[in-house]
Amino acid sequence: MKFILLYLFYALILSFALKQGALYSRVKSDRKDGNNEKPERILVIGATGGTGQELVRQLLGREYQVTAFVRNPAGLKIEHPKLTIAQGNVLDYESVEKAVRGNDAVLSALGHKRFFYPTRILSKGTHNLLRAMEKFGVSRLVCETSLGIGNSAGRLGLYYTFFTIPVILPFYFWDKARQEKLITESNVNWTIVRPGVLTNNPKHGNFRHGPDIGSYIWTVRISRGDVAEFMICQLTDDTYLKMAVAVAK
Repeated sequence: MKFILLYLFYALILSFALKQGALYSRVKSDRKDGNNEKPERILVIGATGGTGQELVRQLLGREYQVTAFVRNPAGLKIEHPKLTIAQGNVLDYESVEKAVRGNDAVLSALGHKRFFYPTRILSKGTHNLLRAMEKFGVSRLVCETSLGIGNSAGRLGLYYTFFTIPVILPFYFWDKARQEKLITESNVNWTIVRPGVLTNNPKHGNFRHGPDIGSYIWTVRISRGDVAEFMICQLTDDTYLKMAVAVAK
């Protein structure tokens, strides 16, 4: 019984820390006027991941010129005349700088599977990305993080709040919180997209979005295809400029 109480206390403290450590989506920040002109050249960070591949496919379907930033080009099974592959590592600033140069906007679906020990891949990689964007005047960033951070803490439901995040993903989510903080302190025009649990279900377009989406009890989910569609729409929509927005089915 004592162990259970200690564990619950740990899970609650972690949830509180994630709430305090990242952006509050209701907090107003100094908003810059967005650029309503449609960008033409888009850089996708994390292009071999589930959401990243959906971003690349949908961007190409909309006739964008796409640069896919990948560590291993073999992981991206997409060929298209408007697709450029940029091989590199987000932890290597020079390769990030080379990929950012010449693009109009960035969509980041950066992620990894090193869950069980502390890493700064998300935060350090995002630091390099923001540095390169500011150097070349690339002002628009749409970045995927997750529900369960900032004022969405706890909104992935009881299972994730009391088991998955504290047992499997504490280091991963803490680095996501650092990632969000870096973005909010930057000079770019950003939107943070916080999806529910990601699935590989087909894109259907029927999902909710806003600062208060999620559930403190039930696990909320959304397909990667729907997340990608929402992220792409933010390129020409300033509704959530300099805000964190949750999306879920």
